[in-house]
Amino acid sequence: MTHLPEDNSVKPVEQDKTKGNQLFPVFIKLNNLHTVLIGAGNVGLEKLTAVLKNSPHAKVTIIARAILPEIHALASEYEGVQVINKSFAEYDLNTADLVIAATNDSDLNNYICQAAHDRKLLVNVADKPDLCDFYLSSIVQKGDLKIAISTNGKSPTVAKRIKEFLNREIPDEIDDTLQQMSDLRNSLKGDFAYKVRKLNEATAVLGESKKAKPGNKMFVRWLIWLTSFAAIVISLVSLWYREPGFQNYVQNIDPMFYYFLGAGFVFSMIDGAIGMSYGVTSTTFSLSMGVPPASASMAVHLSEVLSNGIAGWMHYRMGNVNWKLFKLLLIPGIIGAVTGAYLLSSLEHYAHYTKPFVSLYTLILGLVILSKAFNRKPKKSADKIKKISLLGLGGGFIDAVGGGGWGSIVLSTLIAGGRNARFSLGTVKLSRFFIALMSSLTFITMLNSGHWHAVAGLIIGSAAASPIAAKISNKISTKVIMVAVGIIVVAISLRSIVNFILKVI
Repeated sequence: MTHLPEDNSVKPVEQDKTKGNQLFPVFIKLNNLHTVLIGAGNVGLEKLTAVLKNSPHAKVTIIARAILPEIHALASEYEGVQVINKSFAEYDLNTADLVIAATNDSDLNNYICQAAHDRKLLVNVADKPDLCDFYLSSIVQKGDLKIAISTNGKSPTVAKRIKEFLNREIPDEIDDTLQQMSDLRNSLKGDFAYKVRKLNEATAVLGESKKAKPGNKMFVRWLIWLTSFAAIVISLVSLWYREPGFQNYVQNIDPMFYYFLGAGFVFSMIDGAIGMSYGVTSTTFSLSMGVPPASASMAVHLSEVLSNGIAGWMHYRMGNVNWKLFKLLLIPGIIGAVTGAYLLSSLEHYAHYTKPFVSLYTLILGLVILSKAFNRKPKKSADKIKKISLLGLGGGFIDAVGGGGWGSIVLSTLIAGGRNARFSLGTVKLSRFFIALMSSLTFITMLNSGHWHAVAGLIIGSAAASPIAAKISNKISTKVIMVAVGIIVVAISLRSIVNFILKVI
């Protein structure tokens, strides 16, 4: 037998019993118990609703002289609920396991409480915390995850606000995570210590804390970026003065490269500020510079492969990807994107005909951007969209044909249809990498483009802006940017459409 030294002996922890929440939280299997609810008015309805919402198969007997019609309607939907129209008597508790007093008679509630205690039963008395043996907590439920909130009976309103906050912040997809963890736990072999270690490793990302101070991390990030930029500049200057061949090469570069270099930088900064419009602004600019629709779309998708790959990887690392949604979007999205890229490339020789249709598309997206700029209030969640594969197919096709729109179409539709914004964003970003990659490969295979200077400028410009886009975006008004972008896109698109009409006439 092992003995502890005297100075290590276990001592009870002394606490001030008048302070803090002394309640012990438990989760009761009401399906296996008989609950007696006395009172069938508004308070009784509230209590009954709370019980049945959390335990639909609970056995509940309701006793009251006056019964709301809503009580009868609710009872008719649940097999375990029985309503008895009578006055309360002590013998009503003979078969009870749990008691809830919800009448509007204070003396009757006290009588019910005493009768329950005489039978060693736990009782909840509405609006009388001092008489309660337990409280009905505010509940947050996401599938198998259930969180009970208690304010020790002091403020149901605060509990309600906390419930609203948790309901908003905890994604519905957490239930998928729980199922995956259950499957992992059941698949693990080995002793208890090994299983605990593996489960801790799998869930470590959920509890990661950033130990480094934000200021230090920001300083290191900017130091790395500035050092890399300085190294590139020094290398280019050295080549310029030491290699005459390099000077000749730079001097003979098509000026279009520099135009698109600057444009790619600006459009990427705008996208970082408002989270959208890179495709539509880049495509609109390309069309205005005389680049055919297929080459413009190819340039946009090639420049997006790297940025979306990085963004998708980061969302994957943060656990923001709904894999079920990802699988439903990916294959149809790729099919739609490849089909759209193939058709647009096949019509490259008829660019003067396809260009006005693409301009019409960018005109519509420009109007959408303007509408979002002036209507920033979030919409109430509707029923979740069911035809995910069809959405992916259409989004991929339109994105390839119009040079952008996967995010605008797919992401906005998912969020408007009730999907969690964070998981939708992560899933759309990751799937966007594959969509952009397959579109780009199709364009490269099909096109014999003479606009590689424009493509290269757009790629390099957007890549250069990526490290600083988020930093700059915090200093600029999102609404102002969206209005400016919307007006520019609409104006250029209209100009292109009008020019086409004048040529036809």
